[in-house]
Amino acid sequence: MQIEAGAIVEGRVTRIMDFGAFVELPNGESGLVHISQIAHEFVKNVRDHLSEGEVVQVMVLGRDEKGRLDLSIKELTPAPVEPPRPKRLPRQAPEFENKLKSFLRGSGGGGFGGGGGKKPGKGKGGRGRR
Repeated sequence: MQIEAGAIVEGRVTRIMDFGAFVELPNGESGLVHISQIAHEFVKNVRDHLSEGEVVQVMVLGRDEKGRLDLSIKELTPAPVEPPRPKRLPRQAPEFENKLKSFLRGSGGGGFGGGGGKKPGKGKGGRGRR
């Protein structure tokens, strides 16, 4: 019995690797559920989602160039609803930018830390660094 792309079948996880899990199907054929096809969210460790011997439902995505089955668990689960992204704040009005620049000019040059007045490299006794 040849399994076609789009078929939904139940299988048993036979082996877990870093890159995915191998699932044995009822007809005796095995296929790979790639790590990217396990869940909608990022999967760092396959063992956090699947365990050997577990029975799972998979969708057959097709066959690769070598004839091996590509399977998916993710395709059978609803995609999570993403919360709306916050809107970007508009740029400040030019009036605000001008007020800020004039404030910084009037407060001693706009630098942080006060400026001090000493020249860099001159400590006590007027000797520079060696």
